Amino acid sequence: MLHECTPRTIQGPESVGIQHSIVMGLTPTMGAMSKVMSDRAPRRVAVVGAGMVGLCTAWYLQEYGVEVTVLDRARVASGSSWGNAGWLTPSMATPLPGPEVLKYGLRAVLEPSSPVYVPPSASPRLLRFLAGFVGNSTQRRWDRAMAALVPLNRAALEAFAEMEATGLKATSRPAEPFTIAYRGERSRQAVLEEFEHIQAAGQPVDFDLLDADEAIAAVPALSSRISCAVALKGQRFIDPAAFVRALAEAVVSRGGVLREGAEVARVAVGEDGARVGGARYDAVTLATGAQLNTAVRPFGVRRIVQAGRGYSFSVKTEKLPDGPVYFPAERLACTPLGDRLRVAGMMEFRPAEAPLDPRRIAAMTTAIKQLLDGLHLDDRSDEWVGSRPCTTDGLPLIGRTRHPRVFVAGGHGMWGITLGPVTGKLLAQQIVSGRTPSELRAVDPLR
Repeated sequence: MLHECTPRTIQGPESVGIQHSIVMGLTPTMGAMSKVMSDRAPRRVAVVGAGMVGLCTAWYLQEYGVEVTVLDRARVASGSSWGNAGWLTPSMATPLPGPEVLKYGLRAVLEPSSPVYVPPSASPRLLRFLAGFVGNSTQRRWDRAMAALVPLNRAALEAFAEMEATGLKATSRPAEPFTIAYRGERSRQAVLEEFEHIQAAGQPVDFDLLDADEAIAAVPALSSRISCAVALKGQRFIDPAAFVRALAEAVVSRGGVLREGAEVARVAVGEDGARVGGARYDAVTLATGAQLNTAVRPFGVRRIVQAGRGYSFSVKTEKLPDGPVYFPAERLACTPLGDRLRVAGMMEFRPAEAPLDPRRIAAMTTAIKQLLDGLHLDDRSDEWVGSRPCTTDGLPLIGRTRHPRVFVAGGHGMWGITLGPVTGKLLAQQIVSGRTPSELRAVDPLR
């Protein structure tokens, strides 16, 4: 059953009777893709969710000649895809639960100014999530989860490049420099140890160590409190809202249908496929971010997806950095977007629909003014809170559910932007071929 909420339907050229140019085998890429399609491959697929992950899945399905309809209860990029830092950082895409979580302590996470916050009135469901999260925060489990992410991380930027090569109106930029800044050497040593674990899992990390003078030369806005830094190489960044909107435009221009303001209350399934909003599709992909739980439970997915809410705002600055700047101790991520600096951060385990908590913005402004000079913090704009879909083991849910025509794409935590295209690429392969790519075995939604 589909409930309409002032829906806006945008259709591609096929839907209005104009011949569409995407035909199987038209390009070498599509010709190669057609070889993996099974005889029973879905021809019409609904994708529920118009964020980065959902739209990337739709885009890659179109590469196989699949007819796609994307539905979202709100607007394109209206969820966690809008106000995040926009980093494409596979070198840093690691499982969220880790040994450092165990060092925080109960008092720290109950303090509203803490970078990681759990409200004292946590629900039983949230407490179950936190228990599982803490249980996965050992080094052994982190290592295992990291090994599962490596194949996705290694292919992440290539998937972006494939999409951008087709002429997207918004593209990524090299993160030169990408600076990770610290007030003390001891704090930097912690990330160097993490880099060692990442590389031990099979993922290369290319970086240089900077002293205070070198750090300020790279990022003149850094405060004199910064004593050292790491220059991370080979990463990129985007304006996330602009990129996701451009992606939606590309899906529509290639023949897809986009329905905004359409809330999918129920997916009905049968042997012949799935029905969404009264229309029948050969398959459906659920990519609803922090709202995944309700949608996927009827199809055997039992893992809790919890909203890990992040905050951001934008400010004018006298010395706009050329690339992203990260302050790990304060959990603050800064990205130059246009003529302003976006400041993002915090991890808040509260319901996705809870209103923005001004105490979190206040804590971020207090912290960032000690780290960067020349910020006009009294002239903030775009104050925002969005919900990252987090899992207890730090791994996304990508793949087929118990019903062979219902698929899931979500639970990426902080890495939905970085891993959105590679998720869409691999899931599209599974949908059209009926075979599970090796990269998706460890992130099976039914694990």
